[in-house]
Amino acid sequence: MIKSLLIANRGEIACRIMKTARKMGVRTVAVYSDADAKAMHVRQADEAVHIGPSPAAESYLVGEKIIAAAKQSGAEAIHPGYGFLSENADFAQSVIDAGLIWVGPKPDSIRAMGLKDAAKKLMDDSGVPTTPGYMGDNQDPDHLAQQAEKIGYPVLIKAVAGGGGKGMRKVDAADEFADGLLSCQREAKASFGNDIVLLEKWITSPRHIEVQVFGDSHGNVVHLFERDCSLQRRHQKVIEEAPAPGMDEVTRAELCAAAVRAAQAVNYEGAGTIEFIADASAGLRANRIWFMEMNTRLQVEHPVTEAITGVDLVEWQLRVASGEAIPLEQDDLSINGHAVEVRLYAEDPTSGFLPSTGTLAQCHFPDDDVRIETGVEQGDVVSPFSDPMIAKAIVHAENREHALMSMAEKLEGLAVWPVKSNAGFLFNAVTHPAFIAGDITTSFIEDYGETLLPIEEPIEEMLRQAAKELVFQYEDSHRAGLSGLRLNAMPSDIVRMSVGGKSYQASAPAEFGGDIYVSRAARDVALVTANGQSFGIALERHEGGASAGAADGAILSPMPGTVIALDVQTGDTVIAGQKLMVLEAMKMEHSITAPFDGIVREVGPELNDQVASDALLIQIEKPQSEPETK
Repeated sequence: MIKSLLIANRGEIACRIMKTARKMGVRTVAVYSDADAKAMHVRQADEAVHIGPSPAAESYLVGEKIIAAAKQSGAEAIHPGYGFLSENADFAQSVIDAGLIWVGPKPDSIRAMGLKDAAKKLMDDSGVPTTPGYMGDNQDPDHLAQQAEKIGYPVLIKAVAGGGGKGMRKVDAADEFADGLLSCQREAKASFGNDIVLLEKWITSPRHIEVQVFGDSHGNVVHLFERDCSLQRRHQKVIEEAPAPGMDEVTRAELCAAAVRAAQAVNYEGAGTIEFIADASAGLRANRIWFMEMNTRLQVEHPVTEAITGVDLVEWQLRVASGEAIPLEQDDLSINGHAVEVRLYAEDPTSGFLPSTGTLAQCHFPDDDVRIETGVEQGDVVSPFSDPMIAKAIVHAENREHALMSMAEKLEGLAVWPVKSNAGFLFNAVTHPAFIAGDITTSFIEDYGETLLPIEEPIEEMLRQAAKELVFQYEDSHRAGLSGLRLNAMPSDIVRMSVGGKSYQASAPAEFGGDIYVSRAARDVALVTANGQSFGIALERHEGGASAGAADGAILSPMPGTVIALDVQTGDTVIAGQKLMVLEAMKMEHSITAPFDGIVREVGPELNDQVASDALLIQIEKPQSEPETK
């Protein structure tokens, strides 16, 4: 058995692999870039080795640095996780040539499945059904256009070396083909260094169904049933579940048998996934499900398979890499209940899912009956140098209905701030009537887009609960004898607040209650969450709303950040332009200066405090004019 393991990855997958390794008594070694020097996977490892600058191309994607780190730390084996170098056959061979154990399939198996056109030909020869299309060597644009006409529009143009949603273009009509082909080839060349494409028939009601397979060096291959990964945006999976809704036993048996044949065709060892596209216009039927590609690694969504089978796939990987046989035979494996996984990303669904980075001042995960896979915790930074995934949440129940209900309950109270997240979007998806009914295709998000977006402003009850929290903070500060808190018109029934520069007001209820979660996010800021959507609602600290700012001496925070320098205190005399404090936000420093000559009457935050957007930083009072003398 492997005794020491280097994990050539970061984030939640590195932490997840460490969890199993620790259980098995295997020593773990992390690698990290400059951006990840204080990351969770570094903190959890037995040893950590620095491998370079923040960009992945200069650290996690440099195979020589990974192997050198393994040699330096005395690790026996390398686990690549997923992404980065996990499906790089040359790197796998380099690991083996260096005398280390590669926790993954043989390099030849990776190569066989690495190019989509060659893989499809191999599958055809092995009796695995493939999507109708063209996989020829002739890449002349006119010839490809003729083949598209034969297939019939719409067609999908796919880069043979593609992955991760890149190098794919849907073309609906002949007059769009030339532009779609050029666009696909440019992206494929830039992303993979290979602009060769294949053509496939576009499936009008597509479901993404995949089968988990596992092989060993003794010739054994088993499947661990199927997953449905149809809910996607821009070809990236968002919600996965196992087993697939609407899958009957006959279709499952044929599909899984085809997946085993696919793995056997490349003498597969370790964890892999055979991905299929299904035409679900008439339900799931074996003769309407076709091979797409094979992922020669562990998948992001592997926890749902573990939940329904009771198998630890990482443990199996380590045992098989050590030369052992697969621990269970096919007849020993069965489906138990239903599991759902959602991917929590640092992104803003209301702004086209743009990534959101910064410090996770608040990051609260439900802790009952839910499995959380994460590589960050409260206080960590979501870096612009890496994938914006914050965490995966997985629930397991006796059936799909209960699993979806449980997931909705978990998402209701999931709070992330001030970094934006897609939690509200996920809640809307798992509670959508069409999703609950199992009416899912890969165009689900496009079809129901507007109805899935979370609210952009807090609703009235959220404001009322925020007002209650702010009143509570006011009373608590006065009980403690603090003098810094200034609440407009307190103790009036009306509390004036702001969110993102917009002013609101509400009356505080008699008590906290309902389905709204409220807590303190920072000084004079209430974190209010409903259905996964969180708002940091700040106390409005001056007359005229948040925009009054420097004009009346109330200097507000221009963004969420951390106070890293504080140059004044209450009672100080300042002059216009003088530096008062420094905020750090998005890895940049922002100096806060005095808008005019005056006296500091209030300093809101202390050094190292987290502050919300629009929170009062400093109140400056203009000096009283001296009376004129004759």
